[in-house]
Amino acid sequence: MAGDDLERLRRLLLERSVRRGDFVLSSGQRSSYYIDCRLTTMSAEGQGLIGRLGWRAIKEQGWRPRAVGGLTMGADPVSYAIAGVSWGTDLVMDAFSVRKEAKGHGTGRVIEGCFSPGDEVVVVEDVITTGGSAQRAIAAVSGAGGRVIGVLAVVDRGQGGRGVLEGEGRGVVALVGVGELGVG
Repeated sequence: MAGDDLERLRRLLLERSVRRGDFVLSSGQRSSYYIDCRLTTMSAEGQGLIGRLGWRAIKEQGWRPRAVGGLTMGADPVSYAIAGVSWGTDLVMDAFSVRKEAKGHGTGRVIEGCFSPGDEVVVVEDVITTGGSAQRAIAAVSGAGGRVIGVLAVVDRGQGGRGVLEGEGRGVVALVGVGELGVG
């Protein structure tokens, strides 16, 4: 089933998320293609596939996080899918979101959802390019007293982000490499 899920995720990403043209990425880099993962991660089918594949990848890494989450908004559907699939298994994970800046009202939190100081977590991403979004989420989690035990991405663009994170001592796993999508 994992092989079927992975092949279907690749097809879904190609059908919904990969665009060719001239784009400026959030990193500021120019690219001849853009992967708008949200068109896959926010679809019903994408949620099921990513939830199952992400949960399985975390388990295969030997990570036992209390929660999964990352920088809003790209990471949100990924973490929610994994958390949802985890219910009723031997590895239940809740989800959290890292805001780009603290709320100016209420509790003023940067991290929303199911996160407490001391939690071990996996930071998730939709697409890793430079690793900057994951680094921001890691900094927020660490600053709030959490411990990041790994990073999971739906797609690795293969543009150095994985190496940056691994160079900082982070284990990184990607469900799909950009080469598997025929771009890059």
